Amino acid sequence: MTGETHDEAGPQGLASALVAGGALSSEWLPAFTAVRRELFVPDRIWPGIADGTRQNPLVDRATDPGAWERAVYSDIPLTTQWDDGEHQGNGLGTTPTSSGSMPTMVASMLRDLDVRPGDRVLEIGTGTGWNAGLLSHRVGGSNVVTVEYDPAVAQGARENLQRAGLAPTVVEGDGRQGWAEGARYSRIIATCSVLEIPPAWLEQSAPGAVIVAPFGTEYGGEQIVRLTVNGDGTRAVGTFTGGSAFMRIRQQRTERPPFDDYLHGVEWPAGAERSVTALSPWDTGNWFRQFVIGLGVPGAFWRAERYEDGAYTLWLYSRDRQSWASADYVRDRTEYEVYQSGPRRLWDEVEAAYCWWDDRGRPGHERFGLTVTPEGRTAWLDSPELPVPRQG
Repeated sequence: MTGETHDEAGPQGLASALVAGGALSSEWLPAFTAVRRELFVPDRIWPGIADGTRQNPLVDRATDPGAWERAVYSDIPLTTQWDDGEHQGNGLGTTPTSSGSMPTMVASMLRDLDVRPGDRVLEIGTGTGWNAGLLSHRVGGSNVVTVEYDPAVAQGARENLQRAGLAPTVVEGDGRQGWAEGARYSRIIATCSVLEIPPAWLEQSAPGAVIVAPFGTEYGGEQIVRLTVNGDGTRAVGTFTGGSAFMRIRQQRTERPPFDDYLHGVEWPAGAERSVTALSPWDTGNWFRQFVIGLGVPGAFWRAERYEDGAYTLWLYSRDRQSWASADYVRDRTEYEVYQSGPRRLWDEVEAAYCWWDDRGRPGHERFGLTVTPEGRTAWLDSPELPVPRQG
């Protein structure tokens, strides 16, 4: 039902459709009916999935209230800020940096969170405040703390929540640090993606706490992880529940250096080693496959240079600016030209990670899991005793 617009725009119509589609469990129905999304949406929004390469059309409540209401009660995300608030006028931004999440995603993550009466909940990434409002309706505002880094976004959420008659604690701060004053929490939920689970979240968790967060890899791809924290907050273990595509928490955004930084002043191919591969670059580009590759190939990212005939070059880069690779995709080919340079052979690493997954029958997200400690994280397949191998 992604992107569906309901015949009867309104909270009841949206909630009923989410229940019918299986995203919304019955215990959350009263909250979704009572906490109206429209109270948490600004007058100027950019509906739909923003891919970061173009700005979605603006919908302004003042000039087209019908389109605004249809967008609010459709199952779509609503971008509310571009470029960390630097956009002017109609936007003219390049990167979406705050939004109201897609209702099916909100509902499914709350289902994963499995809140119970009396739970204390920490939310990371307040955004418009709707998710905090839903939680407050369910467990009471005094049991909900929500942390937002952007002061303007936090203030807007406070006003939205007050207008809805809800009063969770809204904190301006670095979400990676949680909020120790309100600990310990029996539930923690992030509405922004992370590359690493911050140690503070474990430290501020009660024994048996559940953490639900969008977890991405630097290479690409993202999945919702549901972790259970052990008794002393030193370890959390859990599995992935489904795909996602959230905006990255600001402090974990990764730098994308220009290609020239990798050539170090030498003309391409700069002494790179040429080879051929039977693995099509196209086969590595699926969102979930990027995620699997990223689990095994840390500290690397990609770009694509596309051509009019459908061919493209997949460029791979190491974060340390020392290694790069390229793989040329051409339709109907069975071999593809590869160049690699630097101490890491990035295409070889990507190919090894892909083949590891392929050799195991192409397992889906439900077979992958994550173990987190204050020292870092380990991804695994089927069991924590079977870690995903890191290539290179």
